[in-house]
Amino acid sequence: MMKNMQKYRRLKNLFLRQSYLDAWEDYMRSIRKTSYTQWDYVVLTASNEAQAEAFECQIRYRQERGVLPKNTKFLVIPDPDGKRIGSGGATLQVLRVLSEQEGFGGNFHGKRVLVIHSGGDSKRVPQYSVCGKLFSPVPRELPDGRPSTLFDEFLIGMAGVPSRFKDGMLVLSGDVLLLFNPLQIDAQFSGAAAISMKSPVEVGKDHGVFLNDGTDHVQKFLHKQTVETLQNMGAVNTQGNVNLDTGAVLCSAEMLEALFSLIAENGQIQEDRYSQFVNERSRISFYGDFLYPLAKESTLEQFYLEQPEGSFCDELKECRTKIWEALHEFPMKLICLSPAEFIHFGTTGELLSLLTKEISDYEFLDWKPLVSANREECPGAVHNALIDDSVKIEENCYIESSMLTEGTVVHKGAVVSMVTLENIEVPENSVFHAVRLRENNEYVLRIYGVCDNPKKTLEENGTFLNGTMKQLLENAKAGVQDIWENGEHTLWTAKIYPSALKKRDAQKASMVLLRIMDGTATEEEILNWKNQRRYSLQESFMLGDTTRFIEWSTELQNQIMVEKFLKHLFAGEHYIPALKIFGESELNERQFDILMEKVEHMTFSEKIRVLYAVSRSMKYQSAVFHEIAYDKVEKMCFDAIQKAVCLEENCHEGDSYHIQRDKVRVTLPVRVNWGGGWTDTPPYCNEKGGVVLNAAILLKGERQIEVEVRKLEELHIEFASLDFQAYGTALSAEEIQDCNNPYDSFALHKAALIACGIIPQHGSVNLQDILRRLGGGIYISTRVCNVPKGSGLGTSSILAGAAVKAIGEFLGEDWSDSVLYQRVLNLEQIMSTGGGWQDQVGGLTPGVKYITTKPGMKQEIKVEHMELDEATKAELQERFALIYTGQRRLARNLLRYVVGGYIGGRPESIEALEEMKHLAVLMRYELEQGRIDEFAKLLNRHWEVSKKLDAGSTNTCIDQIFESCEDLIDGKFISGAGGGGFLQVILKKGVTKEHLRRRLRNVFQDSGVDMWESEFLW
Repeated sequence: MMKNMQKYRRLKNLFLRQSYLDAWEDYMRSIRKTSYTQWDYVVLTASNEAQAEAFECQIRYRQERGVLPKNTKFLVIPDPDGKRIGSGGATLQVLRVLSEQEGFGGNFHGKRVLVIHSGGDSKRVPQYSVCGKLFSPVPRELPDGRPSTLFDEFLIGMAGVPSRFKDGMLVLSGDVLLLFNPLQIDAQFSGAAAISMKSPVEVGKDHGVFLNDGTDHVQKFLHKQTVETLQNMGAVNTQGNVNLDTGAVLCSAEMLEALFSLIAENGQIQEDRYSQFVNERSRISFYGDFLYPLAKESTLEQFYLEQPEGSFCDELKECRTKIWEALHEFPMKLICLSPAEFIHFGTTGELLSLLTKEISDYEFLDWKPLVSANREECPGAVHNALIDDSVKIEENCYIESSMLTEGTVVHKGAVVSMVTLENIEVPENSVFHAVRLRENNEYVLRIYGVCDNPKKTLEENGTFLNGTMKQLLENAKAGVQDIWENGEHTLWTAKIYPSALKKRDAQKASMVLLRIMDGTATEEEILNWKNQRRYSLQESFMLGDTTRFIEWSTELQNQIMVEKFLKHLFAGEHYIPALKIFGESELNERQFDILMEKVEHMTFSEKIRVLYAVSRSMKYQSAVFHEIAYDKVEKMCFDAIQKAVCLEENCHEGDSYHIQRDKVRVTLPVRVNWGGGWTDTPPYCNEKGGVVLNAAILLKGERQIEVEVRKLEELHIEFASLDFQAYGTALSAEEIQDCNNPYDSFALHKAALIACGIIPQHGSVNLQDILRRLGGGIYISTRVCNVPKGSGLGTSSILAGAAVKAIGEFLGEDWSDSVLYQRVLNLEQIMSTGGGWQDQVGGLTPGVKYITTKPGMKQEIKVEHMELDEATKAELQERFALIYTGQRRLARNLLRYVVGGYIGGRPESIEALEEMKHLAVLMRYELEQGRIDEFAKLLNRHWEVSKKLDAGSTNTCIDQIFESCEDLIDGKFISGAGGGGFLQVILKKGVTKEHLRRRLRNVFQDSGVDMWESEFLW
């Protein structure tokens, strides 16, 4: 038996889950396809104008985000003047609005209307009284990333219903969630059709039950009857289930017209009739008054005795007489759905149990304890709440729409709603709910017990927190007149909650209630409490500022998504899936602002990752936030890297400099890179450390890099870039400080003067004063001899190294190699080229070098000259060859791409960089062992890894070059970033360079592809 029950439950859950998914598809069709059959009107009833305004805000919020059907008109209709007119009175008011304002004219044919009665006070769940229970949270995240509410679930679940009937109205109760498949609805009926579902009799005894007449029509209403009565009446089937009244009723157009005739004649509203039915005294119920006459065995005499929504009175009896006359001829069909589910959002205690203890029962609906929460683990349930890691939360708590910060403790079984708490203890089984009041912008913190029934009176020994209302009066030495003005002495009407202009002060004032109840409040605290302006649950509900809910909830959602995004990003996740936390459209303007505010307080590593991810998100958005384009945010990212790298060694010793030599000329070789290239580049080397193996070489027997510095009599600075035959003169420091334009022929010259400390990077200074102190003007010329642009041989950085070395010698400074390396690194950051340190080390220091750094913003570069035996040197020189591709590649944008891949968390980039370091270590070992063949294999492996890092390392031409000489070589690699410039090969033993040259010239003839003579500079 137990196995059968488990099997049935499993099958039922599978059916409902698929129905749930189908409903979402129907809902999305209603949004995307105007031809899809959908509701003509969705009407919400509200208890007062303020609650109606809150509902309208919620609807507008969804309409602005495009998540409501455009062809459906949404109306919110409050009870008039805040008076309670009952669900029947509210229905008649809906018919009036549709007839008069929407042009129905009393004819309800051809329209499909969904009415959700949601205008209750929510006395049993006071935290939802202000915003309305209809918009209370449902513990699931919708497929589009939004945290769900009852309203959203109603629209989704009912999206497929309009196609099942021709016209009429579906009426729902705003606190009941129905799970079913609309395909089960047979809407061929006249009058009304009650949507029922099979539920255990133990559930039915606390709700309404329909008795089937045997023809699938309602024979009798059985409201809150005992199990024994239900069994005796034949309402319980052999499985122990009853036909549960779900509160969902379909009304035909004919029945709506009959209802409308109660308040109208010939399609025109009769005010005397309308006021008779729509008023606070009669308080007509849709369920008790409009549906009762439809059951077959109903009688007028029994109708008069049915429990009213308000109280018995002559006016109600007269209304019931006319209702009977208008409706009793209509039948009521019974539509019984199975499998189906009925979830009642009743009292605070029931809600808490549903969201904590019973949540696992609804896992098949993707319900979960944590929805829109920044914490990934919590012993309770959380919905749209930002909770600091230091906050302690005990089991079976529920936290919604709140911000909890340092020092806060939420004890077990507590409910926290719409609050901001810091260093506050929330007692067990208590509710903390904050409300902002409209009239004075003050706050009220409403505190009560989870199990308190606000409808209970003082005389009924109604409970309050951990005691009773009687204890509250006794402990506070208060009289009834101090708490209640008039009417019933309920918790709902008890004026016990002080107000204050600040949230913190309102919390402090209401927390006195806890001490009053446990007897620890001082006389002064009690006196202050008595003297304050205090509000009841009812007053704060009536005066609550409903317009703040969307603003507050949206702000929380944005903050939470930002926190979740940062957590994923800082855990090393690739930025693309991390950005999906914000939804398909990614960042909105507020989320962007929050991130930019947080960036100011982040560490270096955090800041660059956030800025890079944000720039990538903005690149593909049509909106531009604050006129900041994605490339500006990207620039902020790389500027942050350059600033951080420069920070430690930004020199300011210019005041002590004096020109010591009239003329200095420095020449340097170029370099070839073998292992670990890119691991020397900030920020990778700063965070992980770098490992590089490279070697200095001469091309065609020459040192290709040349810098000359001369003293001038004139107090100005002359620049010459001999490669471009460009010459210029700087007369002001500002001209030199403007040095990060990549198209400036003298950017390197200017940056060298700044990196060496002669000219400050920022600030207004007089150039003539600086030069006078130095002892003369300065001439700087640069030249790269006989090396094609974009060669991949490190010429730019080595030229920078030559410039720094020349300036140092010109000033008589004996800078160590490590100082030279760092100044060149600074120079590249100042120029915004953002390079690493391996090129300048490769050119400034001869030989084959194993170069390493440890993580740190200041890179302490350790250079180890490899001591190779003469045989190894000779074999390496004999078998190593450079091939020029005839192509030029610029590395500026490539550097951003590769660095972006690393800081963006691209797994392939991170893995490639790590492997490159390992390969550099292995290459060193094989060279020291004299095993050139093994070294060649490692070069091949590095080539494959380089392509993983950047697919642009190669291209069709490069592949063709390697393919053309494949039989002549054992190893192949690129120079620099690849994509052009020079290629490196290790020839097979016995193959000469002349063999290689002939092969290339035969294949490529005069296209520029050729082998260049190279020589290691040991």
